[in-house]
Amino acid sequence: MAVSFVVKLAKNMSFQRAFRKSPDHVKKAFVSKILSSSSSLDDILNNVPDDLIEFVPNSLLVFGGQIPDLHKINEKSWSPQQAAVMFGDIFTRIENYTMLSPFILQGFQCDVASKLMPGQLSSLVQEVRHQKAILSEEQLSCMARLLIKSNLTTNLSSYPADVLLFSPVSKVEHQSCEMFYTLASQGNLSLLANGSSQRTKLLENALHCFGVKNTSLSQKQLQKLGIFVCDMKPSTITDSDPAILENLKECTDLTAAQITALRMLLASGNTVYGSPASWDETTLEDLGLLAFYINHTIWDSINKEERMIFFRKVMDGCNSQRAFPKAKANLFLKSVGSKPASALRTKRATETCRSAPITSSSLEDPLFIIRYDSAQQLDACLSDEVVKANLALLLEQPLPNDYVAIVKKKLDKSYPDGIPEDQLRLLGFLSRQYSTDEIGSWNLTSSDTLAALLNPNDGAWEMPQLRRLVSRYMELGGSLTGPLLDMLGGKYLCFLDEEELQEINPASIRHAEKLDISTCAQVKKDILYQKAHTAFANQEETRAYYPLIQPYLGGAPVEELKKLARSHVGMDIDTFINLNPEEVKKLRVQDVKDLLGVNLPDLKEVENHPSVAMWIKNNFQSELDSLGIGLVGGRVSVFSTSMGSTVSI
Repeated sequence: MAVSFVVKLAKNMSFQRAFRKSPDHVKKAFVSKILSSSSSLDDILNNVPDDLIEFVPNSLLVFGGQIPDLHKINEKSWSPQQAAVMFGDIFTRIENYTMLSPFILQGFQCDVASKLMPGQLSSLVQEVRHQKAILSEEQLSCMARLLIKSNLTTNLSSYPADVLLFSPVSKVEHQSCEMFYTLASQGNLSLLANGSSQRTKLLENALHCFGVKNTSLSQKQLQKLGIFVCDMKPSTITDSDPAILENLKECTDLTAAQITALRMLLASGNTVYGSPASWDETTLEDLGLLAFYINHTIWDSINKEERMIFFRKVMDGCNSQRAFPKAKANLFLKSVGSKPASALRTKRATETCRSAPITSSSLEDPLFIIRYDSAQQLDACLSDEVVKANLALLLEQPLPNDYVAIVKKKLDKSYPDGIPEDQLRLLGFLSRQYSTDEIGSWNLTSSDTLAALLNPNDGAWEMPQLRRLVSRYMELGGSLTGPLLDMLGGKYLCFLDEEELQEINPASIRHAEKLDISTCAQVKKDILYQKAHTAFANQEETRAYYPLIQPYLGGAPVEELKKLARSHVGMDIDTFINLNPEEVKKLRVQDVKDLLGVNLPDLKEVENHPSVAMWIKNNFQSELDSLGIGLVGGRVSVFSTSMGSTVSI
């Protein structure tokens, strides 16, 4: 397909609408074709459709000597990684932060923000709140540190609630604690790791501030505590005012014990929603995410017609392109759609199909899983021919594990000589049920097939499976391109052998998204860093270099780290603790101070991390004291008066 035709096609609105349903790897390939004729950033802005802009490689967004149209940049829906690459260049060209979109603001960079005057910083943070820009843990931590450093902590209500979650609780004064924790309780608690020191301190201090002494919370206390209720004991759910359900709706996840308590409360009928027997489809929708925690006992007590309406709506949500909690919804559909094992009658040697035989029309029914409500019925009613002809449609259903096993059995029976490649692309979550030996027999020759099999929405691969999958593809002549590296992601990349990593072309790294390689063995980090350093060498003197190279710094030598320290990049603590310990050991105290910048206090929180502890022991205590963050365990200097020499202990 000619590039000129692709560029013209990309501007066709009918094509754009139809293309939205295409898999990501197909979209990336299409954008790559457009980019082959784009020689400047303005060309990219003009030629790549808005819906596909997120698939432009980060490395192509470096301004360099260009002066692109900032108005057009601001109109695009960039990914956080893309925005991070452009953030520094954009900030050198503007003074009015109110013109920035949330997609640009989500690229917030610590080193850029640290150079702002207090008034500018305050305006920027307020704009992040106004635009509802979503920032990462590292960005929010830096932002909180900068606000404290600039003494900008009096106007808390004008800042994002998420920033307050990362503010040191030791800085919260008693007279203002109620306002602070009430505002912070509106943030996204899942940004903080479960069990983390900061998350634990927030809950403890909030409870102390509000005078909470037991697990029985009043409606007024619940309103103040907000999301902090998500971390409280399961007994709090049953002991408190039923209004606690409104708090629980905001919880990203609940523990098994909390879910049990929630079900007890809902089943009791002592809530604003009343007895489950009185619920209708509107009630189920009003429950929000809590509806997905309903078990079979509660589900069966709801009016059948009403629950079927709700089931259909959840199925529609799972199959749509809109934002929807699909993982939770799928678990719910699997749970209530099929009968629990204890409810099934004793299986006969051969069960007959009690419903109509399954056809392509049956598979389009949102209530399919309810109509064929046991694995035995699926087995009896589903023919091998229907599986072959309708595999993709069948796998769109929320199939429980025992159903999946039956589909695999029938598919394998249909293809005794091996599954054809066009069917491999359709396997989805079913692919995770195949052994390494079975994967080793696949005719896996196309990058499109591998990309389809790597779709993260289909579940996780085990390491042996993943390694065999990629090695099989490479055995048959395939290579790992940028889009494939994106599909692999950092975690799966770490599963590969060193020899396979060596075969990756630096250009593939340059055209990949941000890859988290923190779980890789050190030797693999070293390989990937060298390739990334080669890939981004021509951007080394630009503002965009640090966000481009940052994911690969775990393999960086000390010379590179010292160079970054001189640039005052404001490295976050997670990146720091994933650096090569042997290289970190060579850094001076001043190097680390310059490298971390405003994030230096976080070093105290990780002082027991092996690489940090080794670095501390390798430096003089007197120099560590100069940091003013309370690090201990450094070397002590002893001066000999007779020889005039210094002995280090």
